[in-house]
Amino acid sequence: MAELATPPLKLSVVVLSWNTKPLTLACLRALRADTPRWPREVVVIDNGSADGSADAIADQHPEVRLIRNAENVGYAAGNNQGAAASHGEFVCTLNSDTEVAPGALDLLIEYLEAHPEYGAAAPRLDNVDGTVQRACMRFPGLLTALCFDTVFGKFWPGSVVVRRYHMRDFDHLESRDIDQPPGACFMMKRDEYAAMDGLDDELFLFFNDVDICKRLWKAGRRIRYVAEARVKHHGGASTKGYGKFVVVWHRNRMAYYRKHYGPLAVPYMHLLVHLRALEEWWRVGRRFRDPQVRRQARADVRTHVREILAP
Repeated sequence: MAELATPPLKLSVVVLSWNTKPLTLACLRALRADTPRWPREVVVIDNGSADGSADAIADQHPEVRLIRNAENVGYAAGNNQGAAASHGEFVCTLNSDTEVAPGALDLLIEYLEAHPEYGAAAPRLDNVDGTVQRACMRFPGLLTALCFDTVFGKFWPGSVVVRRYHMRDFDHLESRDIDQPPGACFMMKRDEYAAMDGLDDELFLFFNDVDICKRLWKAGRRIRYVAEARVKHHGGASTKGYGKFVVVWHRNRMAYYRKHYGPLAVPYMHLLVHLRALEEWWRVGRRFRDPQVRRQARADVRTHVREILAP
């Protein structure tokens, strides 16, 4: 009997893991329990974990393709590495703190195949208790930057800007076009991912999902939130180990605004960093009564500002 040809891979699932061993193993168990409609592969990038994740994955999930990095290269670079090493017609970047429901990824593929005008699709994310995560957002504008992370967002009209940014008018129970779905599970055609040059490596951890969505929309491509496809998400667990996440978040945000709003956005973002630091300075004075503790906390604020604004 002649050897049968191997069906072409329809989907490559890229899972980035960094010190989340129990969650990563649960994520892979959910993928293994699913019965996909089309052939697919799972590529796991272990981003220099120190908790034994890579060995546990190799031992318990021989069906996945495991790539071990000696160090943490970041969220964007790690996912790009996994996409480059994969072969599926579609690429789905999947956070390690997720568990896909049976058939969820097939639904995303079906939608993108039926609607070629769409560049990406994302599922509904559920909390552990089954309630929906209202995590979709509109693209952040310059006014959003002012209101989101400062006192201006706590009062009208700034609070209206923040509510609009977080799409508080959307219950997340129905499918619709979206600016920016959460990046915990995000599917694109491989050709589209390559045309976009993948995620931006300059955005080490944050704003890379916003950025690729913004670039898709600028290219005339639409993005679909598919509520029928459901994925459990433990919510931020895959980034809890990052020590200086405040500094990284601000630096990545500034890089995003510089990229999409031009060099004039840089002094504006610097001003917002100083404004946020002044607020934190005031809060420290109210929070800590011990003078030594208060001095150290304020010194930490100054250090963070220097690190955020460093070239």
